[in-house]
Amino acid sequence: MARTPEAAPRPEAYYAGAYWGPRKESPEDCALHTATLLNRLAECDPLLAHWYKPTKSRALAAMVSLMPPDMPTLAEQFRRGVNRERGGPVIEQLGFSFWFDNGGSAGDCAALRITSGAYSEAVPNYCTLTLPKRGPSAERMLSVPVLPRVVGSMASAWDADWALATSWEHRETLPEGTRTGTFVGWVTYLSLRRGRVPPLPAPVRIEPLEGKGTLVILTPERFTATNPEHVALARHVREVLTAAGLLQPVTP
Repeated sequence: MARTPEAAPRPEAYYAGAYWGPRKESPEDCALHTATLLNRLAECDPLLAHWYKPTKSRALAAMVSLMPPDMPTLAEQFRRGVNRERGGPVIEQLGFSFWFDNGGSAGDCAALRITSGAYSEAVPNYCTLTLPKRGPSAERMLSVPVLPRVVGSMASAWDADWALATSWEHRETLPEGTRTGTFVGWVTYLSLRRGRVPPLPAPVRIEPLEGKGTLVILTPERFTATNPEHVALARHVREVLTAAGLLQPVTP
């Protein structure tokens, strides 16, 4: 009797995120950070050169491009993304939110979620980028040096305290209760406000970023949660950086 071929394992899903503490900003401030980010991402990979306003229709004809970035348009999107209780006033300390994507197809799409201008200590400000799962775009972007450039662009545009890129599967291997700012991904950024990164073991690479912080790149090949050596390396580097006082929660 012929054996049924085993299904190929699903590829890990990766994301990048930049996070920072309480910082009161206006919709115009948020728009300026976003415009800087979009221009810098466009230089990292062709997939990140196209972004569209959120619409009810996915038809190409209905999409309105956000590139090149237009400040009044971006500011208005943030202004619409205020937080409020149903029927109640705006909750100013929770800032503004704006979610949009690049109009790609399933598996070959990038999406940005931004919450900024928040000055509550309950939640961090953040900018997260969902990365493509498969195809030529994933092969290009889920690599060194492209991914460090993406993380660096996000960290610099938002003047983040902490940023990283890793897989969701790796995130799920971390201890329960792990908080934003307290773990290490495939690529990790640490602001100099947190201190200086100590020497780390090979194959880890340390790169300065524009005098603002440091990028820590764990492996030159694609980091995966299914590789025990990768997971062990991330755990060891986390222990070293924690001992150096560099991995603290972004919010108290």
